[in-house]
Amino acid sequence: MDLLESIRIFACVVETRNFSAAGRRLGISPSSVSRQIGDLEDELGARLFHRTTRKISLTEAGSIYRERAAQILMEVDEAKLAVSELGGTPSGILRVTLPASVGRMHIVPALAAFRGRYPAVQVTLHVTDRIVDVVGEGFDLAIRVGRPQDSSLVAKRVGRARRVVCAARAYLKKCASLSSPEELVDHECLLFRTHPGANVWRFKRLRQTVEVRVSGSIVANDGEALVATAEAGLGLILMPLWLVGPSLQARRLEEVLQRYTPVPEDTPLYAMYPHQRYLAPKVRAFVDFLSERFGNETHWHGSA
Repeated sequence: MDLLESIRIFACVVETRNFSAAGRRLGISPSSVSRQIGDLEDELGARLFHRTTRKISLTEAGSIYRERAAQILMEVDEAKLAVSELGGTPSGILRVTLPASVGRMHIVPALAAFRGRYPAVQVTLHVTDRIVDVVGEGFDLAIRVGRPQDSSLVAKRVGRARRVVCAARAYLKKCASLSSPEELVDHECLLFRTHPGANVWRFKRLRQTVEVRVSGSIVANDGEALVATAEAGLGLILMPLWLVGPSLQARRLEEVLQRYTPVPEDTPLYAMYPHQRYLAPKVRAFVDFLSERFGNETHWHGSA
């Protein structure tokens, strides 16, 4: 019996809570998974799982072994990474999960430069706006917009984008003047939310903070949809430059209220990955590449 391989299979069954699902992830049959777990239990002299026709669950011994097994696998992986770093060449499959809009608009167009620099790295993208379980679903890292909530991951800020208020020239010509945030109450504000209603937009100038309860007839839960709606002349939007930068650069939208700073001032972009003593060269290379590319605001305008 390959003890290390059996431990990996055990850890996968714990994560998936299912022999068949573990087999699919590992590329082996459910019967092979069951046999390996049985051999491991024989080796340990203890049952690791309660088995029923519908589900499996850890026994007390299984719970204890899970903690030790996770530590063993981490040490083995980190030892491998420590040795691989001696070569200094990032390689292998890099599994990345990322949001749809920032992925399509910025990350995907940057991949040509990354692959040109690191041709031995194969990138696999999982594009979704769902918050993915990075460890449980087997990803190397996640790209996330906004301040991170998952404290179980390392969060490395790789960029930030100013938030701006903007609208199409056609809208600004036909509507009331706009020289201060308080005047937003007289305007159509396109809202990013899942349900109709009002939003509070906050601004700061010098030491004063202004709160304005804005409203509008169009709401959407997709930033690109709101940008298109604003370009059609239907109202004002408050969005980060990573979404509206190309539209401002092409003069399809114009920034307004530039003397006032939105609160919060920017929207950060984070790379998030599991805690490890030794970070895989392919992960470190990608994180450093993102920091280099998106740490400069000009990229959000699509001009660099």
